[in-house]
Order: sequence, then C-alpha cells, then structure tokens
Amino acid sequence: MDLLRHLRFFVAVAEEGHFGHAADRLGMTQPPLSQGVQRLENRLGVTLLTRGSRGVRLTTAGADLLPRARTLLAGADEFAEAARRQRENRGAVRIGVIAALGDRQVAGLVAALRDAAPEPSARTVIVSTAPTIDLVDAVAGGRLDCAVVHHPALLGDLQTSSVVKIPRRLLVPADHPAATKSSTRALRGLVCATAPRAHGTAAFDLLVDTLRERGLDPEFLPAPGDRDALSAVAAGRAFALSTDPEVRAPGVAVVAAGDELALRVRVVWPDPAPQPDVCEALEAALRDLA
Repeated sequence: MDLLRHLRFFVAVAEEGHFGHAADRLGMTQPPLSQGVQRLENRLGVTLLTRGSRGVRLTTAGADLLPRARTLLAGADEFAEAARRQRENRGAVRIGVIAALGDRQVAGLVAALRDAAPEPSARTVIVSTAPTIDLVDAVAGGRLDCAVVHHPALLGDLQTSSVVKIPRRLLVPADHPAATKSSTRALRGLVCATAPRAHGTAAFDLLVDTLRERGLDPEFLPAPGDRDALSAVAAGRAFALSTDPEVRAPGVAVVAAGDELALRVRVVWPDPAPQPDVCEALEAALRDLA
C-alpha cells in the first residue's frame, strides 16, 4: 500500500469534509479516493472518518492522527525537494556573498573558483546574495558550501578563514563639499546609506564606531545593495561606501577612504567542509581583491 498517497487522501477528505470535494481537489474520481481511505483505515486498524449524508467527520482517532499525517506529508515533501536540489546541483559549487561585494568582485570570485577546478568547464558555480545572518544560517544548514560574510559576526560552530580587508571608496554627491575634500568631517549633513543593521549587527556597529572615531555621527539610511546606495548618493542626501574600484554614476563623486573603512570579510564553512578545495580557492580569490 502507498502509505503517503493514502495519507494525502485522508488529509484532503478531513480538510474538505466531503469525499466529492476532496476528489476534485486531488484531481481524481471519488471511488478510488474512498477505497484508498478505507485501505488506510484497515492498515492502521482504526476508523478515521465517519460517513454521513451531509459529509464526513473526524473520529477521535482521526482528529488525533490528522496533525501527525500532515507532519509526515510535509517531511516527505521536504525530502523530495531536497533530493531535487541535489539532483539539479550535482557537481555544482554553492557559495554565498554579501551585497557589499560589488558585481565585479563576485564575478572575479566565480572565475577563480572555476579556474581552480580540475576541469573548469565542468564546474558550475551557484551564487546566492544575502545578509550575513542568512548566509551563516544557510551554511550551517547545508544549503551553501561556503560563504563570504561580514566581520565581525556571530558564526556559531562554523569554521572560518582569517579576516580579509577589501579597500572601499567613499561615494558622495558630486556637488557636495565632500567631493573635493578628503576629510571625513566634510560628510557632515549627509546620511550614511548602508546595509540595515539587521543584516549584520556587529559589522554595522563597527562602522558606527569607526565613523564616530573620525568625528562623524550620521543618521543611517537602509541601502541593501549598491543600486540603493548609489540612488541615495545621486539624490544629494547621502554618502556611501563601495568596494567597486570602477564605480561611476551621474551626480556621484568617488573619494578615497582610509584603511579603517575597508570592508572586513571572511569565508565560513561547516565542519567538515563539503568541498575544502572550494573554501581554499575562495579565500585566495578574496585576498587577490585586498
């Protein structure tokens, strides 16, 4: 007997309260649906439903077993989805990156990972962009092989590389005095467009402290990615930091930023690493950006 199939029959009938409606929902006729529920009851040795002219009702046993049936079906669906992902990603490298890394940097990382493979043409690199907190969760949960995350950050039991500092540049409105001055204090009056604090609490707080040490205590504007930050800067109300050495945009001036404003990142992976060579290649590629 197909237990999962008959459990789906039972759940559908219980939720619809009617065999005919459940059959429509499942895209089948009523007789095999009724027979399937009856076979399930025979196998379990309990009556799950009482039939009547106005529909069906759960028995005490049926009411107790319904949530368990839903849990089993949900687990089976998750299992099938995980198997599908494994099938589609067979031989693929799954990495995560934070949005603070620009498109050019990410493209460089992907190219480096492919070049490091024994057969570069056979390696597929799948990139996910997300906040540090989500990337850490994805690596810990086995959904990513490794990830580039902000430093500092809470990393749980994940293994980590040493910290890599990637230079950043200040983006300021082209008509603002800060466009011609290298002093951080010239940024006063502008808000700081950067990733929300929820994306990486410790890294955000480090940025706040660093700016304060340089005599600046700005308000902050949530800008999850470069596009959001550039738009805010071009609008004349914000400054931002970018790792892109070739960033250009109308209304935006690029000013050198000190080493203390560099982007601090590290590679994280589970223990044991699913693909150790990938983690090593990713760290080496990051260092080439520094």
